[in-house]
Amino acid sequence: MLLRRRPLNPNPFPPLLTTTQITSSFSTTTPPSPITITPTLLKQCNSLTNAKLFHQQLTVQGLINIFAPNLIGTFLALNNTSHSISLINHFLQPSSYYVFWWNQLIRSALHLEAHHLVLDFYHQMRARGWTPDHYTFPFVFKACGEIMASSYGVSLHADVFRTGFESNVFVCNAVVAMYGRFGAIRDARKVFDDLCYRGVEDLVSWNSIVSSYARVGDVGSAIKMFGKMNGKGLVLPDAVSLVNVLPACASLGASLLGKEIHGFSIRSGLVDDVFVGNAMVDMYAKCGKMDEASMVFERMKIKDVVSWNAMVTGYSQTGRFEDALSLFEKMREENIGLDVVTWTAVIAGYAQRGHGCEALDVFRQMCNCGSRPNVVTLVSLLSGCASVGALLNGKETHCYAIKFILYFNGHNTRDDLMVINGLIDMYAKCQSVNMSRTMFDLISPKDRDVVTWTVMIGGYAQHGDANPALQLFSEMFKIGNSIRPNDFTLSCALMACARMAALRFGRQIHAYLLRNNYDSDNLFVTNCLIDMYTKSGDVDTAQIVFDNMPERNSVSWTTLMTGYGMHGRGEDALRVFNEMRNMGLVPDGITFLVVLYACSHSGMVDHGINLFYRMSDDFGVPPKEEHYACMVDLLGRAGRLGEAVKLINGMPIVPTPVVWVALLSACRMHSNVEIGEFAANRLLELESENDGSYTLLSNIYANAKRWKDVARIRYLMKHTGVKKRPGCSWVQGREGFATFYVGDRSHSQSQQIYEILADLIQSIKAIGYVPQTSFALHDVDDEEKGDLLSEHSEKLALAYGILTSLPGTPIRITKNLRICGDCHSAITYISMIIDHEIILRDSSRFHHFKNGSCSCKGYW
Repeated sequence: MLLRRRPLNPNPFPPLLTTTQITSSFSTTTPPSPITITPTLLKQCNSLTNAKLFHQQLTVQGLINIFAPNLIGTFLALNNTSHSISLINHFLQPSSYYVFWWNQLIRSALHLEAHHLVLDFYHQMRARGWTPDHYTFPFVFKACGEIMASSYGVSLHADVFRTGFESNVFVCNAVVAMYGRFGAIRDARKVFDDLCYRGVEDLVSWNSIVSSYARVGDVGSAIKMFGKMNGKGLVLPDAVSLVNVLPACASLGASLLGKEIHGFSIRSGLVDDVFVGNAMVDMYAKCGKMDEASMVFERMKIKDVVSWNAMVTGYSQTGRFEDALSLFEKMREENIGLDVVTWTAVIAGYAQRGHGCEALDVFRQMCNCGSRPNVVTLVSLLSGCASVGALLNGKETHCYAIKFILYFNGHNTRDDLMVINGLIDMYAKCQSVNMSRTMFDLISPKDRDVVTWTVMIGGYAQHGDANPALQLFSEMFKIGNSIRPNDFTLSCALMACARMAALRFGRQIHAYLLRNNYDSDNLFVTNCLIDMYTKSGDVDTAQIVFDNMPERNSVSWTTLMTGYGMHGRGEDALRVFNEMRNMGLVPDGITFLVVLYACSHSGMVDHGINLFYRMSDDFGVPPKEEHYACMVDLLGRAGRLGEAVKLINGMPIVPTPVVWVALLSACRMHSNVEIGEFAANRLLELESENDGSYTLLSNIYANAKRWKDVARIRYLMKHTGVKKRPGCSWVQGREGFATFYVGDRSHSQSQQIYEILADLIQSIKAIGYVPQTSFALHDVDDEEKGDLLSEHSEKLALAYGILTSLPGTPIRITKNLRICGDCHSAITYISMIIDHEIILRDSSRFHHFKNGSCSCKGYW
């Protein structure tokens, strides 16, 4: 806080004795002195050694009592407090006249930022019977505020009443400022109101209370108090007043009020003050009014590096990064000293836009220029490393932080916590989640803030195993340190639920949102809710959440359409698409991709073809490779492989691997070896190493009983180092999720699971199920292939679900790959003989099995 202090005693030293007065006071018996010591000589002394010699001479000559005040002043000027306090204690008696020297001693310690020494001096002063005056208290209150010594400050406030200074405006202003530093805004306001009641408040009083409200984040009250101060006409705001209130306007985005203050500064002539100008530029920048900020900046008669930094930071944070870079280069051209704020603004700008390499380059330039990065610099740099997966550079930044920032002394300071949070995020986004968790565990649970929990939960949800994300989210509520999840925490937890298809957990989070009155207008959280419900198999509840949204954006519409597409409900997806258009929203490339996907998974071939050819003509959205891939998938599922090949040949852009994979998948579905080989060769030419492509071609050969080609594909995979991802399925039971791999026998209930599965297979064979042995990619007899098929992970997960679920409850299974044809057939039959709906989500879509039919209708 900036306070315009009143000058201390205009005469900084008590009256000094003249040479004549000193000479006349000598005893006639005093021997002649080898050196004549005068007040002027003591005042000009600039060496501690000489000062000590003068002290010695004065003691020998018996003049120390007379010259003690002058000698104290000499030692204080040389920053030697120990000799000063010794002289005060031995040669000065407590009096209002000589308390000046204690004030000078305390003021000197405050100037050196030795705040604990200030309190120690005050304690010694009171212990020796000295009474402080109205100059003493402000120094000590300021020291208390700087080191947050709240208990000492409260006792000191009581001392004000004991010594009769409770009505002194100078002292009480310092009390208001101190309570403001503590965040004790009620106490600050009480002292301020008492000043007003006594009618002794001044401009500093108003500035102190406005600054106190701004410091604790109550910017609304800060602006309100500024309005009262200005409205009553009792005091006229000065430059400090404006510097206090403008940041409050920036925090609220109150640019209109900021403009009014700007007008006042022009009328009052305060606009030329460089501090006011800087605060004005910063206010407009944080309100997103960069044109106005630029106008103020250009008209400033005096600019300092803070002025330039406010503009560079403002341009960077409002997305006008080219302007920020241009101004940054101009600073270098005009030899304006770049400080850590300037460099950090540019590094943060690059990092926020995902340009991590450029951020690293600027950081190197910063280090070469001798500027030392601060905590914000390192956090921004870590964000840049995370954006491009630069793990090695992130580790280098980690090493720098260990050397110069992190203390690891058992007490996580705010700076430590900011850096560690950045490291957790960086390691997670660089696919090193275990290291991320190591950093998380370095912080004791009581010291973790909501950001710490959020970045770790988000790291697991987006870049690791979603199950630990949900475990951490639950643990967050159990530690008892009143950490309340914010919108980002909840969104990360919902993303983890969506990945795991953890509908039960997702519903609990939704209930938590409703119980705790979280902002229903938060689009990000609500969109995550819609995504969670659709990916957890409950698209109807997703529609209800969507219908109750007070406001929607394009993500809301697209997420709901995606959900309907995943569930094979193409008509509903088209309905939402038409409603979106009726609301005046213009569909973009992502919207069309989602609708084409829905048509493809619902068998709505003609609708899909019509939309595809209208994209460019009616909506001005040119098709990209992903749209062509979706169309190939749509035509391929319908068995129109020739049209799919023709579409690829007519593409105005070079087909990417995703297009050929879509064609290869269709060939697998319709057992077309010739076109399948053609697509596979194109993939090899593009050097695509997708394990799914090899698997699809191997399936095509196996279905055609071309076992030599199957063996060749496997050899090729082994030779090129491509490994097939193992099939994995998980299902939610009574005690959490159970995960199964093909042939898995590691579960504690494995024997019961296999017994249930054997009974199911035997029962469905009796009603017509025939194992599709083409999906067992081994050159063995059909009976052995049937045994291999029965051990697929989705069948094991289903058996476990039946074993642990109550009758009539849905069984929800998630698989990391596409469901195999035999499993799809078997589960369709199983749904005829059990009292459960089976909801299976694979890597492509949802399958709802009930009463012997599947929602996909064969389009999977």
